[in-house]
Amino acid sequence: MTREEALEILHEHVENDNLRKHAYAVEAAMRAYARRFDEDEDYWGVVGLLHDFDWEIHPTMDEHPQQGAEILRERGVDEALVEDIQAHAPHTGIPRDTAVRKAIFAVDELTGFIVACALVRPNGISDLKAKSVKKKMKDSSFAAAVDRDDIRTGAEELGVDLTEHIDFVIDAMREVNDELGL
Repeated sequence: MTREEALEILHEHVENDNLRKHAYAVEAAMRAYARRFDEDEDYWGVVGLLHDFDWEIHPTMDEHPQQGAEILRERGVDEALVEDIQAHAPHTGIPRDTAVRKAIFAVDELTGFIVACALVRPNGISDLKAKSVKKKMKDSSFAAAVDRDDIRTGAEELGVDLTEHIDFVIDAMREVNDELGL
């Protein structure tokens, strides 16, 4: 699947600008990790773009991303891609047994948390560092919906130091800040 095809699906199902921006942030982080691990950057980017494409129409754990997987299957999307996308959600039971599956899990919650951190800073993401993000992670009332354990587990499973992981994802998101507006 091409990026253009993935964007078509994303834009067909996602009207919320912030959810689209989340998809772009996750895509950027996935592409950066693909480069780092010498993997297929376009494929990893598509996984990032589509991981939450069904959230607006299926906003519960009972439905997301399983119902989205059915939409993709009906469109003839390769089963490996469907399962790689589903791997971002632990409740699907899809094992995180490949680098792409570990990466999508590792960057999903973190990108959302980084956005929250950037939004409360005068300079946004431009001078954000892991130290500030880690400090905010200790404040359970800040971006309370973000699962900090998932962020830590994601970095551990990916085999990267948490501080390094946070800085790496921040840098990836800076590359697409024109789209993110942070």
